[in-house]
Order: sequence, then structure tokens, then C-alpha cells
Amino acid sequence: MDLSLSPSIIPTPIIPCNKSHTFNFKLFPNFPNSNSKSRNFLGKPLISRQNRPIRIRIRIRAQTPNVNNDNDDFVLEDVPHLTNFLPDLPSYPNPLQNSKAYAIVRQTFVHPEDVVAQKVVVQKDSPRGVHFRRAGPRERVYFKSEEVRACIVTCGGLCPGINTVIREIVCGLNVMYGVDDILGIEGGYRGFYSKNTMSLTPKVVNDIHKRGGTFLRTSRGGHDTHKIVDNIQDRGINQVYIIGGDGTQKGAALISKEVEKRGLQVAVAGIPKTIDNDIAVIDKSFGFDTAVEEAQRAINAAHVEVESVENGVGIVKLMGRYSGFIAMHATLASRDVDCCLIPENPFYLEGPGGLFEFVEERLKENGHIVIVLAEGAGQEYVAQDLHQVDERDASGNRLLLDVGLWLSHKIKDHFTNFKKMAINMKYIDPTYMIRAIPSNASDNIYCTLLAHSAVHGAMAGYTGFTVGPVNSRHAYIPIARVTETQNIVKLTNRMWARLLASTNQPSFLNSDEGIPEKVDQEPIEVMNSMKITSV
Repeated sequence: MDLSLSPSIIPTPIIPCNKSHTFNFKLFPNFPNSNSKSRNFLGKPLISRQNRPIRIRIRIRAQTPNVNNDNDDFVLEDVPHLTNFLPDLPSYPNPLQNSKAYAIVRQTFVHPEDVVAQKVVVQKDSPRGVHFRRAGPRERVYFKSEEVRACIVTCGGLCPGINTVIREIVCGLNVMYGVDDILGIEGGYRGFYSKNTMSLTPKVVNDIHKRGGTFLRTSRGGHDTHKIVDNIQDRGINQVYIIGGDGTQKGAALISKEVEKRGLQVAVAGIPKTIDNDIAVIDKSFGFDTAVEEAQRAINAAHVEVESVENGVGIVKLMGRYSGFIAMHATLASRDVDCCLIPENPFYLEGPGGLFEFVEERLKENGHIVIVLAEGAGQEYVAQDLHQVDERDASGNRLLLDVGLWLSHKIKDHFTNFKKMAINMKYIDPTYMIRAIPSNASDNIYCTLLAHSAVHGAMAGYTGFTVGPVNSRHAYIPIARVTETQNIVKLTNRMWARLLASTNQPSFLNSDEGIPEKVDQEPIEVMNSMKITSV
């Protein structure tokens, strides 16, 4: 293609196309070349060897009049900044510019206009959609390192990786920003006003990532916004790092609002935690990979047990109150599972296409069957059988019945009393074994990125935000966006289709005895409509 013969065609180095064209700068005297002071592709002179034309990828764009270049369809869901309510707050050069470790980084600081798109698969004429601020260090910070007094608190249930997050917040503040005054709030939110604190240094937290649980201990409930902010103010704390799930992050948002109301220079950063992977917006939650990996051990044990006996039925109950991500991913990873039951997909026991029929078919074909069950699945059936009343834990979550034991009894009774078939039932519940272990290598790296992103954001003056990867790019997300709904397995997505193809289990959507009207409901709505409690 001879570009010199096409004056109506403009080469632009913005988006590479699928074809490479030989481009000679001499044909385009107004195009920024290696001798121009204009900004070029890489920010440095373009070099050609032996005076040959430079081969680059360019986008060929025809000049067209009346092109609408406005950004009306660009949405930035921004996070609060301390200068929103403290406009005269001074800023300082980021200490990272003097870091030997970061000296090798080509671009140490994130550009102020860098954003992360929530949706990356789009069509040609699609709107640009929702974006979030990209996480990372900024060129200017709003805290002097010697004036920072940070605190870290962990709330809610256990999850692999909590100690890694604690460690990396401490080390990140100390090593990257020179912060020495860091407090650990012990025992969850109530630790703020119970005066339970400890001093955290890199030496103190050096090897805690090798342990399960939380070094700072945890609890459910105990959130009192005014008492907590009073304590933050009395102690002179100006950075608060809160590690916890949905309820904990809602509490973090309330703390941030109260801090703003009082006009305090306090940055509040949330690090979302849930082993169930049900946090909205972000790609996944930390500890999830470890949980899926550890679940393989339980599934493998169940498979070995049932394969070694006649008519063996193995049931493995995994965590998943409202979402079945652990059960689904563990099933796909194992390939030894015959049926996976999750809260999002109501199932039924009797009749054509029911679970009993499927179990009988597999026993006749293979002589054994392995069923993976999320703890929130089938709760409506258990509640009906046991006529239980409504109870909640300190975090406001409904207490679940043991659906694993219930299903074990149902299957055994059906085949013993109705089919007159002796079966060998093996029930495994590895719930607390899974959530109490240390994080694996993948989660350790992920926890480090989350912790450092939170530290960079707080030092840059952002507050009332949570951190996480959006399409593999870490971003600062308004807390309300991750607490307004929960992430669930979508039965119309390819991942669930892959599972069905792997297990060849029934879809459980064709029975008059089932509850198909609930298929399209949020699992949380279904759970909240039931009267259930703990056994």
C-alpha cells in the first residue's frame, strides 16, 4: 500500500492493527519523528538500523467529517479523596522516588488519568462504560511518613491469606514509605474501644504468612461507628486498614463517612475478604485459590473411599453460603465428581431427572458416585423437614442447617427403604480445615498486591475505598460498589456449562416438584425468605 498516494488517510500510532505497513517519515513531514520534540510512541527516539525505513504497526484511519469524539458514555466511578473535605491539605513528594528498589521501574508512578475498565469485551459501537481508578503509587502523597500512625484490623470469619495481607501492609508502609508507627487492633471492630492493640513492625510480622488464621484475632459484630471513630481520634490514628467481608466493608464505609463528617485527616482503606469469592466487581477474593486447591484433598479422599466399596456414595460439603464458586471450581479441577449442587441452582430429589434417579444410574454404571455440595444449597428443603426458626450470627448472617448430613440421610433412607439397595455412605466436611490453612503461593502474591495497593491509595489521600483486580488490573473501588450486591454463579455462563459437560449431571430445572421460579432469584433473597437455624 502506497501511503504517499493517499492524502486522505492519516497514520496514527494509537491502536495497532493486524497488518504491518512500512512507514517512511519523509513522506509525512508533519508526523512526529525521532527528531521532533513532539511526544512519540515510546517516549524516546525511534531508532532505525542502516537507515532503513522503520517498520511499525499503525492504525489507518480515514478522515471523516462530523466525528463525535465526546466522552458522554465514559463513566468513572471515583473514590473519595481527603481533599474533598480538606481542600487546603498539603501534598508532598512520594518517598518512592528515592527508593533503590523502584529505581529500576520505568514508570514508578501511576498517571492521574489512568483508569481500569469494568467491561473489556465490547462491540464496535458499544459505550465506553464504567471505569475505576487504577491502583498504584502516586507522584504526590498527603501524609508525611514520620506523621503517619496506621492501624490494621481483621473482622469476620477466617480465610487463607489474612496474615499475608497484614504482613504486607506493615512491610509496605515501612519499607516503601518509611512509616514506623503501626498498630494492630486485636479482636475485630470491638478491639478499637476495648483498648486491645499491639505494635506491629516488620520483625514482629516477619513469618506470620506461614500460619493460618489471623495474627490479630477476629470477631463478628461489635461495630459501633462513634466509639470506633472516637478511639481513632483519641489515639491520633490517621490511616485505617480494614480486612473483612461484606458486613465489615459496610462498617468501613460508615467509619469513612463519620471521619469526613468530623473533618479528620484519616484515610480508610478496605481489603475485601471472603473465602466464598462472592464479592462483586473484583475478579476474585484472596484465599479462594487456596480453598479450591485444599478442597481437592477432600474430594480425592471421598473418591478413594467410594471406589473401594460396593455402591459407594461420597458427599463432600464445601463452603458457599450464597454462592457455589468453591464447589464449582473444585469440581472442575477434580474431574472425579459426578454431581455438584450449589445455592444458585435449586435441585430436587424425587421424580424424573431428580437426584435419586441420577444417583441410581451412576451406581449401576460405575458402582460409586461422588457428590460435591455447597453449604448453602438445598436449605429450603432442610428447613421444611426440620421446621426450624430464624436465627442469625453476630454479623447478621442466617445460620445454616447442615445440608450435608441431611442429604446423606435422605439418600441412604431412599435406597435402603424404597429401592432395597445397600449403599456405603461416606460424608466428609472439610470446611474448617480449608479455611484455617495458610495461603498458597498464588494467594500469597495476590495478597501482597492487595496490601500494597491499599497502602499506595491511603498515602495518596484516597479514603472510603476498597481494592481489588478488575480484569486483572488492580483498581480503587468505592466500597458501596462491592457491598450493594454479591457475586454469584450464573447458570447461563459457559463455566457452569463446562461443569455440566464434565459431570453429565441433570440441570434440575424440569420438575413440577421443584422450585423453578426461584432459579432467577438472587440466592440471598431466597435465603432471606426462609426460616432456618443451626442444628
